[in-house]
Amino acid sequence: MPDAKGLFHKAISHSGGGRDGVLTGRPINKENANLFYPVSAETIGINFAKKHGIEGLGVAALSKLRGMKVEDIVDGGLESDGQGGPRIYSGPILDGKLVVETAESAYKAGKHTKMPLLIGSCNAEISGSFVNTSQNKEELFSLFGNMQKDASAAYDPDGNSEFAEVITKFNSDWVWAEPARMTANAFEAKGSPVYFYQFSYVPSSQKERMKYGAGHGSEVAYVFNNLNTRWGITETTDTDHKVGQVMNSYWVNFAKTGNPNGQDLPQWPAYSSSKKEILDIESDGTPVGKVDPRNARLDVIEKSKDIRNKLQTRGI
Repeated sequence: MPDAKGLFHKAISHSGGGRDGVLTGRPINKENANLFYPVSAETIGINFAKKHGIEGLGVAALSKLRGMKVEDIVDGGLESDGQGGPRIYSGPILDGKLVVETAESAYKAGKHTKMPLLIGSCNAEISGSFVNTSQNKEELFSLFGNMQKDASAAYDPDGNSEFAEVITKFNSDWVWAEPARMTANAFEAKGSPVYFYQFSYVPSSQKERMKYGAGHGSEVAYVFNNLNTRWGITETTDTDHKVGQVMNSYWVNFAKTGNPNGQDLPQWPAYSSSKKEILDIESDGTPVGKVDPRNARLDVIEKSKDIRNKLQTRGI
């Protein structure tokens, strides 16, 4: 976004880089732009209108769209009109005026601003068939082509992990963690201080629902230390509040100084592409600076061209 130059002096990115979102972007009216985006945002808009019984491209259609209820616009968060149906959600759009290229292409060209970056994601962002429809580990690992054995070793080293756990880790890595690391590397290469996190804490009230770790957005309430808006006043514990105080202190320090560290806080190591250290808010709520435990998994995703080509079709 060239018009944003000079408007920001620090950046915080939650839920990583976003394989199908923040790092990329759908052309507004160009069809078959690439494997990620064969359908333009305008076509998707027409699909959405048709689903709600709105035909045509004129003033009357526009008026009906503007008169829609919020509930119909949100549409339950659906991305397509029924299973296998036309796509009705566009995601981020490259309009050619405000947003002129993807973040990934800008990073690779070194166009991003040199400034402190705090970035990260949760360790179990989303489960199920969010990224692909593989039904078992063998089918998932086969997507990695000639790196199939590497993927199996990284995601299922003992060979006895449940598929549900493996696919949750893969979804989290492919869409969030690996793009976040790529972003961290790009900023660090430009001389920016970078602080990389993984949020793995699951409160006792959510352990049954979040079996394999912290789900998408889990850290937000703790960052703002405003737990009752998310978990309910009767469900929070002393540990929840301690995590909230620590997380909020890190984020406020970063907002003030560009460095999250401060008095009485466990040391959050600055990220480097050589050491690949992060702050992991572990499953019991303890913040620990350490080498990223996901490195083997993220490495195999970064290196595998097969998995990239086969999963790019998700953007249809």
